Amino acid sequence: MFPLMLDTKKMTIGLVIEGDIGLGRLELMEAAQAQSLVIFSQDPEISKRAGKRLAGVRPGPGDLGDAVAVFIAGIDRPEADDLGALVRSEKRLLNVEDQRDLCDFHVPSMVRRGDLTLAIATGGKSPGMARRLRQYLESHFGPEWAGYLDDVAQRRITWRSQGLSLKQVSARVEAYIEEKGWLK
Repeated sequence: MFPLMLDTKKMTIGLVIEGDIGLGRLELMEAAQAQSLVIFSQDPEISKRAGKRLAGVRPGPGDLGDAVAVFIAGIDRPEADDLGALVRSEKRLLNVEDQRDLCDFHVPSMVRRGDLTLAIATGGKSPGMARRLRQYLESHFGPEWAGYLDDVAQRRITWRSQGLSLKQVSARVEAYIEEKGWLK
């Protein structure tokens, strides 16, 4: 596995989703500030929430537009197999909820504090362990960390504008975090 962070503001994401699990995927994309979603669902709650982003019940060839990655969630295995084959035939990245063998990528368990994202991945081997580690991190990295990140980001801009090298800025960030005692 190789961890990546996708900028969901710059790409289209496809969702083929049903039920609570599918709704969870939609909420995940909304939390990630996804700007362009193409959603397929027959679930009334998801359809209502999707609004104009709802493209239909199920995608056919070409229906996913320019989606880079597609999430399938809340779909039974035989149908997920068929949908996965369609997604792969169109050369898109695929994630099928709780079907590790169908996935091109896995979604880590995450703690979000503003733009700060802490991610825990088990390569799909133990979602329960990832969830427990996420809970641990949530208790140690509270909402104040969003402000800490914004504070450091502003200082970083100032230091870079003063002509400091990346190495010097990095050293100042380390010293500032230590001075503030945020990791004690």
